[in-house]
Amino acid sequence: MTTNTQNRLNGISRLLDIMATLRNPDGGCAWDIAQDFSTIAPCTIEEAYEVADAIERNDMDDLEDELGDLLLQVVFQAQIASEDGLFDFNSIAERISDKMLHRHPHVFGDDKADTPEDVLNRIWEEQKDKEKKRVASDSVLDDVTKSLPALMRAQKLHKRAARTGFEWPDINGVLDKVEEEITELRTALSTGNAQDIHEEVGDLLSAVTNLGRMAGVDCETALRDSNNKFERRFKGIEKAVKAQNKEMTACTLDELETLWTKEKQKEKKYA
Repeated sequence: MTTNTQNRLNGISRLLDIMATLRNPDGGCAWDIAQDFSTIAPCTIEEAYEVADAIERNDMDDLEDELGDLLLQVVFQAQIASEDGLFDFNSIAERISDKMLHRHPHVFGDDKADTPEDVLNRIWEEQKDKEKKRVASDSVLDDVTKSLPALMRAQKLHKRAARTGFEWPDINGVLDKVEEEITELRTALSTGNAQDIHEEVGDLLSAVTNLGRMAGVDCETALRDSNNKFERRFKGIEKAVKAQNKEMTACTLDELETLWTKEKQKEKKYA
């Protein structure tokens, strides 16, 4: 065993021991002891997003720290499961190892895949079908996780449905569907029926998500990037207004639109 391998094992063992001590009713941490799967789940989601944020900021020092926080979530839940006699950290590692071998027959077996697209769209989907027995389930949508962010889940639902042939022949059909949903939303807005407006906004978001999928865009990432762009431009407007010794609320919409346009032009100039 190499020194690096031993160090990695020592690091994992140390973390597991720390977690076991924190959960020990005799002298452990009251907060850690009080947690269960349901109370830890929101923390796990939050840590995953913080990992994504560190990557987006290209902050590798922060990424190392956030990955540690995310690993702690796995260790935490493994400790809870171990106490209940369900599973433990080692069985989690063994299970994911088996899954990786199974999902990479082009590496560990005789299958072939020359492109990332072939791996994603053929091999992985075929292997997941076998693992989850989708063919025998009531619906191809049954195992699309309900707890995913709504935008991400919408894209996965459309992708899964498309595998059955429930798909537009080209992207123009989806564009027409988006326009149709906008028309239906206008009608709902004209009536003022809150429930109809709620449903039509949802239908429009779903149609736009499907449009993104057909265009090869990951909608969750696209919206996150758009959020960042909006935040950056809006902060630019705030800074410009403060430089004029004014308050945002004292500006007319036309003034704010002019400043917004200037912020857009700045980004294009330095792109």
